[in-house]
Amino acid sequence: MKENNPVAEKSKAFAIRTIRLYQSLTNERKEYVLSRQVLKSGTSIGANVKEAAGAQSKADFISKMHIALKEANETEYWLELLGETGYLTDADCSGFISDCQELIKLITRIIKTAKESGTN
Repeated sequence: MKENNPVAEKSKAFAIRTIRLYQSLTNERKEYVLSRQVLKSGTSIGANVKEAAGAQSKADFISKMHIALKEANETEYWLELLGETGYLTDADCSGFISDCQELIKLITRIIKTAKESGTN
């Protein structure tokens, strides 16, 4: 995986946004359980993308990207719960979920391409 690639940049930006969401939810809304869950999974996406960049093999790369995909799917779930329980406004929730779904699509495409390529 190349430096300055879109999925790495987008997942890091998403992680920063997730950290700010966590700070807001805990400081202003006094919500600690769901916010902690979304913080963990939302920041883990980029961490696993970064790990994949240093993978030792194609199989390792695919495995790490699969973990990033799982974390993105989990994050989407926590965001849905935050929206449906009123901790996030509809607009904020929809923006976060849209960004998360974009990451899911990018990571899914990367995994598919890696599986289809013939080199290790």
